[in-house]
Amino acid sequence: MGRGTIWDRVLQKKSIKRLNDESDERESNGQSLHKSLNLLDLTCFGIAAVVGAGIFSTLGRAAADGGPAVAILFLLTAIACLFSALCYSEFASRIPVSGSAYTYSYVVFGELIAWLIGWNLLMEYGIGNSVVAFSWSDYFSNILNGMGFPLPDWLQNDYYSCSEAAGKTGELKATDTKLIEIWNSAPVIGTLRIIFDLPALALNLIITSLVYIGIHESKMVSNAMVFLKLFVVIGVIVIGSFYVTPSNWVPFAPNGATGVLQGIAAVFFTYIGFDAISTTAEECKNPKKDLPRATMLTLAICTILYIILAFVLTGMVSYAELRVDDPLAVVFTKHNLNWLSGIISLSAVVAMASVFLVFQLGQPRIFMSMARDGLLPQRFATIHPKFKTPSFSTVVTGFAVALPIVFLNSQLVTDLSALGTLFAFILVSGGILALSDTDREHGSEAPGFRVPYFNGKFIVVSLLAIYSYFMRSMPLNHDLTRDWSAEKIPYFVFYAVFVWLAAMTWVRRWSLIPVLGVITNLYLIAGIGHLNWLRFGVWCAIGLVVYFAYGYRRSRLRLNE
Repeated sequence: MGRGTIWDRVLQKKSIKRLNDESDERESNGQSLHKSLNLLDLTCFGIAAVVGAGIFSTLGRAAADGGPAVAILFLLTAIACLFSALCYSEFASRIPVSGSAYTYSYVVFGELIAWLIGWNLLMEYGIGNSVVAFSWSDYFSNILNGMGFPLPDWLQNDYYSCSEAAGKTGELKATDTKLIEIWNSAPVIGTLRIIFDLPALALNLIITSLVYIGIHESKMVSNAMVFLKLFVVIGVIVIGSFYVTPSNWVPFAPNGATGVLQGIAAVFFTYIGFDAISTTAEECKNPKKDLPRATMLTLAICTILYIILAFVLTGMVSYAELRVDDPLAVVFTKHNLNWLSGIISLSAVVAMASVFLVFQLGQPRIFMSMARDGLLPQRFATIHPKFKTPSFSTVVTGFAVALPIVFLNSQLVTDLSALGTLFAFILVSGGILALSDTDREHGSEAPGFRVPYFNGKFIVVSLLAIYSYFMRSMPLNHDLTRDWSAEKIPYFVFYAVFVWLAAMTWVRRWSLIPVLGVITNLYLIAGIGHLNWLRFGVWCAIGLVVYFAYGYRRSRLRLNE
């Protein structure tokens, strides 16, 4: 073996040429996935992933905090997402193979980091899909209730929340009392109470079966659902515009900048999902061109829809009335358009099902790529002879989504999913910096899409100075100059990385866009809280145990050498 230390071995990298050669070899041997996706299909996958529960629920609460100015927040958040989206686009153009951030990290940072990001993508695509299933179940159950076919409470709630409420002592909230009632009235087998979210599990089973059958069938269903929900959203905008009262836009930012920024995390997470496009690279007809285009189109279309819809909703009613879970339905009910409220509720079910479909497509392809590299058992790389899909990985993903649905609640899963996603965004943005350094050292210019270069030395240093100056006037957990506590550890890490990035950008003239991608995503991770950082660390530790117990000894990269 050419390298001596364990550290050298676990950080061995794959070259872009090697990845592309392996892809060509699989295609010639008939072991590649079916190439079925064009620009329209990829853009629909992107819109399917982004226009989901957020546009039907998160938008209302963000508007209630920020007022009509929340439209500006959507624009600012889109710009922040653009930093990561551009980085994903360059990687997708350079490395048009399955694997997304896992494969990109293998090229730039080496095997161990690639494994960690692949392990954490399980939280975004696999475990995170449980969040979508929970939300979908709520809307679907409401529709059943409205039709007069209510499910028993023990078939539309999760075991974790009911068990936690039943074990509480002291003052109880109204929701806790309801959950305790469900716990006490649930059927019992032996000592086990039967409580699970049946609609969420049913969605998981149906979509997993569809993804197993084939990419062609999946894209047809996805495209149909996207066109339906776009038709509904555009209809809402057109009809709603006739009920807009301009006086509702005054004051524009009733709670000032603080109120607007209060919804930044929720608004940001409405955009998460555009990266799922890159997981389908092997099934694209023209990945080098269509993947970057689809990513940019997704971001542009969704941003325009969010901004216009925000102005329409805040114009139809006072912003204070939008603090509800179903703002689109509520505003039309207030204007006696109950028939449209029913259509919106039904379209919300379709919208979230399309998000679930795209994420359920992504995770099996991550598993497949890791198995091809020897880091997972070869069974995960199995391609169905008829359907040309990663069949075993798809089944495993179905089980991986089902377990959190049965045993966890949506809030815990949401936080872990957000951490895994933002961690991937950070590594992809940082990876572009490493690739740019390599290009400069070797005097090469890679073909295909490139992240536009802007020398970031002055801007990044200026941003650091501004952040440092206003640190004492920020929330207490941001202020690193006094009253230390565990809550400040994430912001200390953020600030330390910010300082290092500013110094390196000044010295190495790093490109502004990927640097801002790292800073933006790390700041959002800091806001998720130190307890979730601890859970994330435990999850990564489990991943390291799995890697050294299996993948380290079976890595094809080292075995071939």
